[in-house]
Amino acid sequence: MRLADYLRQEFVLDDLKAQNKEDVLAELVAPLGAHWPDLDLAKAKRVLLDRENLGTTGIGDGVAIPHGKLEALSEIVIVVGRSLGGVDFEALDHKPCRIFFLVLAPEHVAGQHLRILAQISRLLSDESFRRGFLEAPDRQSLWELLSSHA
Repeated sequence: MRLADYLRQEFVLDDLKAQNKEDVLAELVAPLGAHWPDLDLAKAKRVLLDRENLGTTGIGDGVAIPHGKLEALSEIVIVVGRSLGGVDFEALDHKPCRIFFLVLAPEHVAGQHLRILAQISRLLSDESFRRGFLEAPDRQSLWELLSSHA
């Protein structure tokens, strides 16, 4: 299983405009509506906010990995976002988050969901990858970085 198998170019957002946690989550789930028109985006955002209320997914070093389960999905979905200015995501190190990996999974794939979260954590623990992610000049470059490292 490769992380790249779950990535789609249209789900890579290189310049998030949101200024707070709730708006970041809304911006990250928005592209899912084009692919799955029947998906309840408000419910997806609620699931993510409910998970955030249990404890922040802002893990530090400018990284957040919001995640949750949604029974309406038939496959695991990853949306990647970058905030050039950074967002207060209530991260564990109290620093703004600039790198976001959103993971939504169907209810029945718990083990696979956890393996994907672990892979994302490993990838984002690499300082050179994080630097390349933040310095990528555009969406295409960001996609190429993700495709080659994930």
